[in-house]
Amino acid sequence: MMADEEATIFSDRALAQRLERTEAQGSLEFVEARAKLFPDSGAEWIEVAGTYAMYDGVESPITQTFGLGMRQAITAAEMDQIEMFFQQRGAPVFHEVSPLADPSALNLLNARGYQPFEFTSVMFRPISSGRRYAQPRNQGIRVRRIEYDEAGLWAQTAATGWSEFTELADLMLEMFQVVAGKPAALSFLAELDGLPIAAGSMIICQGVALLAGASTVPAGRRQGAQLALLDSRLRFAADQGCDIAMMCTLPGSTSQRNAERQGFRIAYTRVKWQLRPG
Repeated sequence: MMADEEATIFSDRALAQRLERTEAQGSLEFVEARAKLFPDSGAEWIEVAGTYAMYDGVESPITQTFGLGMRQAITAAEMDQIEMFFQQRGAPVFHEVSPLADPSALNLLNARGYQPFEFTSVMFRPISSGRRYAQPRNQGIRVRRIEYDEAGLWAQTAATGWSEFTELADLMLEMFQVVAGKPAALSFLAELDGLPIAAGSMIICQGVALLAGASTVPAGRRQGAQLALLDSRLRFAADQGCDIAMMCTLPGSTSQRNAERQGFRIAYTRVKWQLRPG
């Protein structure tokens, strides 16, 4: 099936439910892997009224909720339970909320003194088996899924792509170690002349493939490694029966423009809310 023959998928509540559930699944797998690899971290998650609350440490970007109001209306008592989950662990209370969530979510956020402070473009595109999604710029790049004993190699490659951000080096390496250590990890390496130059990961949930973990080492940039990784992951996902791929980017960013060049479009702009101390 060619790109113009792929089924039309509308940016509606049904799509939002699928996308939000996929990201929640990836996050809870991450939290479970953290708890296994680092038992003293206290990492855990709960589900309340279809909302997934994740704790991965006070400073972790995973520590927040996913899917608030996506499956059903949320009540004040249920919001109390969610807030208590974070407050008992000394963590701030964050919610990333789709504009397609049940109106009860927005009503409660406003009534309880939450403040919006961050936006995310949630992007998607249809996929189907038997086609390529990006034209490789360098025929010498080979992409493959890592072997079981290569989790450390993948994590180091991914973290090296962030090496210019020295203040984040240790945090990123540890996070990538957790990503690669997940039991259901789908981690891919791009190699040039046998040397790893880029890394990418993917989460599959109910026919949706979430692309994440993209990183290229400084010496390997501008050679098409990420295009090769994108193509390989999308083809892998389609072969696994997925009909949608998704990714999340900063609105108006280079990542968003690159995604749009590859056929992704914005499903909705998600808002991150923080409970103000009071």
